Amino acid sequence: MKSVLTLDDARLSGRTVLVRVDINSPLHPETKVFLDDSRLRAILPTLRRLADSKVVLLAHQSRPGKSDFTDMSAHADQLSRLLGRHITFVPDVCGDIAIEAIQTMEQGEMILLDNVRGWSEENDLKKAGIDELNESVIVQKLSTVADAYVNDAFAAAHRNSPTLSGFSKSLPCFAGVLMAAEIDALTTAIDNPPKPYVAILGGAKCDDSLRIALNLLNRSVADTVVPVGVVGNLMLWADGHMIGEGNEAFIRNSLGDTFESTFQDASLCIEKYRDKLLLPVDLAIEIDDRRVAISLEELPAHEPIYDIGIATLQALYPVIRNAGCVLWNGPASYFEKENFAFGTIEILNMICESDAFTIVGGGHTSALVSQRNLVDRVDHNSTGGGACLTMLAGDPMPVIESLMASSELFRDNLQF
Repeated sequence: MKSVLTLDDARLSGRTVLVRVDINSPLHPETKVFLDDSRLRAILPTLRRLADSKVVLLAHQSRPGKSDFTDMSAHADQLSRLLGRHITFVPDVCGDIAIEAIQTMEQGEMILLDNVRGWSEENDLKKAGIDELNESVIVQKLSTVADAYVNDAFAAAHRNSPTLSGFSKSLPCFAGVLMAAEIDALTTAIDNPPKPYVAILGGAKCDDSLRIALNLLNRSVADTVVPVGVVGNLMLWADGHMIGEGNEAFIRNSLGDTFESTFQDASLCIEKYRDKLLLPVDLAIEIDDRRVAISLEELPAHEPIYDIGIATLQALYPVIRNAGCVLWNGPASYFEKENFAFGTIEILNMICESDAFTIVGGGHTSALVSQRNLVDRVDHNSTGGGACLTMLAGDPMPVIESLMASSELFRDNLQF
């Protein structure tokens, strides 16, 4: 794991601990009822580890101006139900009400402060450096009434703000259980995976997937990269296959201003690493609501390409079976349509049956694993979404960088 302090490095019983979490959740547009509480469930292991501390939770919900920007009272209630113990909502972020609530806490008590994005600094200092973040009012005030800081907000680890990455100089900072697991698994995926290493990259976010592919291939980490879904369609196009005006237009429109640079990345991938790419060898298109199989020789397709075909899955099976590590990020198909779920479900089945160290990236693939109750069949199911993509691409992760900076500053002087 990257050099960060974890909860195994400290005894925080009786201490006042600030715990930054990402419990930003989809809410019903009218009732504000939780449509998915998986992010709240994901932080329960950390809260249980801190059961004997004085826990001050910092969190956000949406952004100012959006319809789902709310206070955190419902989150406190839902967390209380899930944890089986009361968590008090405090309608303040770092003013007198919040400070007094923190100072009067008893051992074992947990409180959730109000939506930190209601505090202007949290939104205004996204590009600030470590010193400016440390000098922010919210960090200065909260650090004076706390002994330690724990970050368990991996889903926001690619973001930068005072409550996410501003405490590294003021308090010893620790990775929570979720954060530590994410760092550990994804560091394995990008630095030292068991071999052979197979990366299956799909979904519609072609630019992100191409950045991941090039990061893994340029550093000779991945042995095989398997583009599927819209990413696979783009790679076929870059390899000289005309995939059809409609399919090409979809890729152009979805990428917008990044189309040219992303297509260049795809072409570079083909040019430099063609021997390490396993491109689709057949596809499935939709005609009159029916699934129709086509070979590459039948391209261009005038209908939408919604899945990979059986021959592609047959080629992929031995690659996954013989792998030492498999990373999967992004579906292979328009799997919300029943006729086109086949490719994605078959890849999921192959991964669950594999003896390899298996990592499923965030977003749709992670949700699919959870929905089908297969979390125990993979080694790591990332909660990260954008953070997972950013880390796999080798791009900056401000939260992890701040945890590493705090570790360097405080590791030899921990008083816990």
